[in-house]
This record gives sequence, C-alpha cells and structure tokens, in this order.
Amino acid sequence: MSTVIMQAVCSVDGFIADENDQIGTMFEWYDNGDVELPLFEGTMITHLSQASADYLKPFWDQIKVTIIGRRLFDITHGWGGRPPTGDHVIVVSHRPPPAEWLEEFPDAPYIFATSVEDGIAKAKELAGDGIVCVCAGDVAGQAFAAGLVDEVEMDVAPAVFGSGKRFFGSYDGAEVVLEDPTVVQGDRVTHVRYQVRR
Repeated sequence: MSTVIMQAVCSVDGFIADENDQIGTMFEWYDNGDVELPLFEGTMITHLSQASADYLKPFWDQIKVTIIGRRLFDITHGWGGRPPTGDHVIVVSHRPPPAEWLEEFPDAPYIFATSVEDGIAKAKELAGDGIVCVCAGDVAGQAFAAGLVDEVEMDVAPAVFGSGKRFFGSYDGAEVVLEDPTVVQGDRVTHVRYQVRR
C-alpha cells in the first residue's frame, strides 16, 4: 500500500513562497554541498550536504507519483513534461491541460484530475507500494483536511517570510495530532518528518 506524504521546502514561519510565488533563499541548500543527486530524470543535479543527501535520496527514490495544483503546474510549465522524481505527475485542476502544452509534450506522464480525492485515488493506484508526494500548498491542505495524508515532511530553511503561500494552504480545520518527528540537520536546512496519528 502506498504512503501519501505532504512535502515542501518552507520557511521557519511555514511559508513555501512569498505572495509573488518567489522562494527567496529557501532553496540555497540545494547547491551548497559536495554530494550530487539528480532530479528531473537526471537533467538537474543538486549538490547537497552529506546529511541531506543521506536523508533525501531514499525518500526521492521511493516517490512514484507527485501531486501538484494548477498554480505550480503553470509556474513551472509542467517542468517540461518531466516529473521531478518518480514516474507520474497528477495535476489537480478544474481546467483542462493547455492544448499547446499537450502538443509540446505529448508523451508526458501527466494526468489531470478534477478533485483532490480523485487525484490521490489515481496516484495510489499508480504508486503501488511507493510514495505519493503531495506538494504542499492549497491542494495538499485539502488532502490533509480530508484525512488523506499519512505523513508531513518539511525541509525547513532558516528564513522568515512573514506572509506568503502557506505550507498547509488555506487549511483551517480541526487539530490533527502528529507523532514525534524524525529530524535530520543538514547544512542550512532542517529536515522534519511527522507521521499523522491515526
């Protein structure tokens, strides 16, 4: 059975970007170490500290499906039709995929779903025993509110934004209790992973 993990790099005060979708210095740790780790089918190489690489490589290797919202899809142009990790990307959106994007990337392993519930159901079917990674923000917040998230993984960068796009999106539901975290200290990042208590 797959595991659904809500994940993102975030600031200490819980933002994944500022109001203009800018990430500031939060991703500097992706290029401050000596260990190379590939993303996007090897077309992007990160240079991580040993501690971050040891923590992230097994996590990235287990990701089979990534779920994103339409805003991230539009900002990244669907990452050029290549999943950052794993085999598939599911985009949760009420709008159909852009025709020009489909023409440019006809073989992209991307699926559009009209609801979070449908997207996660399809992702779990595709992922098998692997990880479904839901990128933090509004879509992940909806999944969390629906009780569909098994774990929360935060890569906390030493920055304070004050405002912006929240890790949990617009989630304003009831309290959810998490288990004690696993914590790994990288260079300019702290990796924190919680299981959702059932």
